[in-house]
Amino acid sequence: MGGVAGPAEFSPFPQIADYGFLSDGEVTSLIAPSGSVEWLCLPRMDGASVFGSLLDRDAGSFRFGPADVDVPADRRYLPGTMVLETTWSCGEGWVIIHDCLVMGPWRHENPQRGSHRRPPTDYEADNMLLRTVNCTNGSVQLVMDCDPVFDYGLRRGSWNHTDRGFYQVEIGAEESGIPGPALTLSSDIRIGVEGGRARARTLLREGDTRFCVLSWGRRPPPETYEEAHDRMMWTVHHWRHWLARGDLPNHRWRTYLARSALTLKGLAYAPTGAIAAAATTSLPEAPGGERNFDYRYSWIRDSTFALWGLYTLGFEWEANDYFAFMTDLVERDRDDLQIVYRIDGSRDIDERELEQLRGYQGARPVRIGNAAYQQRQNDVWGAVLDALYLHTKSRDWLDERIWQMARRQVELALAHWREPDQGIWEVRGEPQQFTSSKLMCWVAADRGARLARMRDELEIAAQWQEAANGIHSDICANALDDRGVFCQHYGSTALDASLLLMPLLRFLPPTDSRIKATVLAIADELSQDGLVLRYRPEQTNDGFLGAENTFTICSFWLVSALCEIGEYARGRDLCEKVLSYASPLLLYAEQIDPKSGRHLGNFPQAFTHLALINAVMHVIGHEQHAARAKRGSDATIAPRQLPWLPGELPRPHNFPGTAPLVAQGSCLGRITSLGQLPW
Repeated sequence: MGGVAGPAEFSPFPQIADYGFLSDGEVTSLIAPSGSVEWLCLPRMDGASVFGSLLDRDAGSFRFGPADVDVPADRRYLPGTMVLETTWSCGEGWVIIHDCLVMGPWRHENPQRGSHRRPPTDYEADNMLLRTVNCTNGSVQLVMDCDPVFDYGLRRGSWNHTDRGFYQVEIGAEESGIPGPALTLSSDIRIGVEGGRARARTLLREGDTRFCVLSWGRRPPPETYEEAHDRMMWTVHHWRHWLARGDLPNHRWRTYLARSALTLKGLAYAPTGAIAAAATTSLPEAPGGERNFDYRYSWIRDSTFALWGLYTLGFEWEANDYFAFMTDLVERDRDDLQIVYRIDGSRDIDERELEQLRGYQGARPVRIGNAAYQQRQNDVWGAVLDALYLHTKSRDWLDERIWQMARRQVELALAHWREPDQGIWEVRGEPQQFTSSKLMCWVAADRGARLARMRDELEIAAQWQEAANGIHSDICANALDDRGVFCQHYGSTALDASLLLMPLLRFLPPTDSRIKATVLAIADELSQDGLVLRYRPEQTNDGFLGAENTFTICSFWLVSALCEIGEYARGRDLCEKVLSYASPLLLYAEQIDPKSGRHLGNFPQAFTHLALINAVMHVIGHEQHAARAKRGSDATIAPRQLPWLPGELPRPHNFPGTAPLVAQGSCLGRITSLGQLPW
């Protein structure tokens, strides 16, 4: 089981894209097609695994499904929810199973007793994994097998029955030496105990229903199927109520946007507003490879795209929560801002390898923590400033607290922009003068100047704009090759997909020959079967051996960039192609093998879904514009229908008491010179 399964070999591991994703805003879970929970970390999504068979078949799992059949007839999410429905054909009968992490009504009254920092809503996590089954016809033998292994597969406990007799068992507690919360397994099926395993079996006939629930909090679990069904329905209503607040376009790709929005909400840690980059650790970027990292943390560089995506789809509350999380960190760590934090905002993310886990399909090492938190990455200041600018435009208001943050981060960018760093891809080789890092330092100065003009700080605005122009000139002088293509770092001719952000961030107008040449070079030379690589490992000293696959974020960036430079048909076709690679449940991992379509890397990946939103909105905006022009009507489109970019927002946002921010000296007009770019 420790070996690497090649394409033609049997593997006991499901394909990454075949997992279902559940969330309650505090923990996340992955469920295999077999009905086995193979990833659940407690007490929050970056905690230690209780079910970890995703990374080792002996590291814990929780199956609930028909005996002797592990391939379902169908799987889907109940529309508009994070409730997973699995339908089974079992020869003599059919059953339907629903799985969810339960959402319940808000119950906390004392803020000192919890970790919730953001404004409470009417819902919160109930700290339960609920599973229900309904036999629709015939008869089916049902089995339950709950086998937790605590602390990433290191320690087992022993189940014990409670005063509910055969219908409830408990395991684990800190006083018994097992880390993490105690677990309670409740059901209307009689449960037997075999050491660390709790097992049950029963014959279902047409019309029969059963449930089981694993709980780890103070909330009492349901005792009957009717109570369990009510909890499930409450969860369904929660998700549908949340999605209904959004503003999704009436388009054939609406379902992709809805699922991406739900996935981002699922990766958001409700107590702080942080958005985790992914739900998992150490899923390999190449089969059997060593590029295995822990992504259960929140990266500052995701901030602009996260805010843009949430605002664009109408989820202002979540954007505000994430913005509050980010600004709390910027204010606290003003002179020593990291590029990544834990989802509770803490700084230490020490990386270590877990020798006890064999890894997904034998891919080792298995890592927890992420050493990138100690890296110098000069793009962090630009990410912060673009986020501050974007948020300010959504409010038409720049308060003193945000302004002081902006000033300090611009000063840091201007003090350090000439220094080499590890870059956007967090290479573990020698630092370089990465073009994307220079680009983001330019963003810091440029957006800082815009904010200064909003406050009529004209002297500061002039200084920062002059500095931005200097960085701009430096990039144009040192990052271009002989063809007029922007390259990965100074002194290199290697291509890098991060430079697709140049037109999106308005470094130069999309019509500029250098922008068009860069986008087309990446499309033609940094792609495999139409999908985009981050870079070619043989041309980049990233500190690792072996190949990696195409990076799905970059493929969606290329869609947006092609639309920007006028290659609309090519961008639309690529968008359709990348959407066709979505998992059966419309989820995306970090990377895709273009030959097999196999998903690789951590799953589901927040940044991929953010880039999807940007790409799809670009294509939709062009289609709607073209349709109006064809009808001969005014080709001007309502703001929310346009393909908005990072740094831009659909306007107006209809906040009470606000007025359009087009003040003297603002940068909202047409381009007339560098530093007055069209937003």
